Amino acid sequence: MLLRQLEYLVALARERHFARAAAACYVSQPSLSAAIRRLEHELDVPIVRRARRYEGLTSEGEVVLAWAHRILAERDALHQELSALRGGLTGTLRLGVVPTALPAASLLTAPFCERHPQARVSLESLSSAEITHGLAEFELDAAMTYLDDDELRHVRRFPLYEERYVLLTPVDGPLATATTATTARWAEAAALPLCLLSPRMRNRRIIDECFAADGATAAPVIESDSVAGLYAHLPVGRWSSVISHAWLHMFGVPDGMRVVPLEGPAHGPRVGIVVARDDPPSVLAEALVKSAREARVRDALDTLLHTYLEGGSS
Repeated sequence: MLLRQLEYLVALARERHFARAAAACYVSQPSLSAAIRRLEHELDVPIVRRARRYEGLTSEGEVVLAWAHRILAERDALHQELSALRGGLTGTLRLGVVPTALPAASLLTAPFCERHPQARVSLESLSSAEITHGLAEFELDAAMTYLDDDELRHVRRFPLYEERYVLLTPVDGPLATATTATTARWAEAAALPLCLLSPRMRNRRIIDECFAADGATAAPVIESDSVAGLYAHLPVGRWSSVISHAWLHMFGVPDGMRVVPLEGPAHGPRVGIVVARDDPPSVLAEALVKSAREARVRDALDTLLHTYLEGGSS
């Protein structure tokens, strides 16, 4: 059995199409098909359900695919450990990040790249479900996500920060005069023309719970499925938004707006790094965790929030 055959199988399962899988592996379609047939012959089991087109894997094929992911991950881990012994970590760190944590991701990747200049980072914006799948299938080395996600199993968790929620509102708005000593209420914020993330986003569901705890329901004028889309509407000066303080790291405070503290819990859900419970662990993932601990992400974000609360608008 050749590792190349396993790579072809993984590509086919991912692309679900022989031609696309062959293109992803930089080989011809007949070469890829022949290699998988040889793998079936060597293992003496049918792996692919074939008709006029790819129709999926057999039950035996699903077992082979799981082992293929594991074997290829072990190969990559061997290369990473040997490169570290030679004095310089190489390879590509595959990092999945939930969309609402993306604005703070550079607080992890920048120190990692500075410490390991020969390594690279492949960063993907993924849902919680996609992160869970990616870790289980050895498609990710680590992820930055909510640590209380019930779907996360067989992982190690490393806290980074707790989300804090604040109001971004025009400087001439009715709540802009609130200070750290006179916080605005969630019910007051709900009465403003709001721009919020869409309900399918975890952050929005948490914020809706905060509104409900104050007896209010938010009816945003604008809903977006990305933080960037939300921020794109704020400089207009017509809408306010409730944001996570981590977003200030990337987007700051738009001109003509200010940050207003909100009543309620001092901390929201925890965001952190999760890595699979591999043995031996991924060298790249362990290097990321070490860099994150030294970066003190929580302190950096809390300091940034304090600066904006004290200074008002940007």
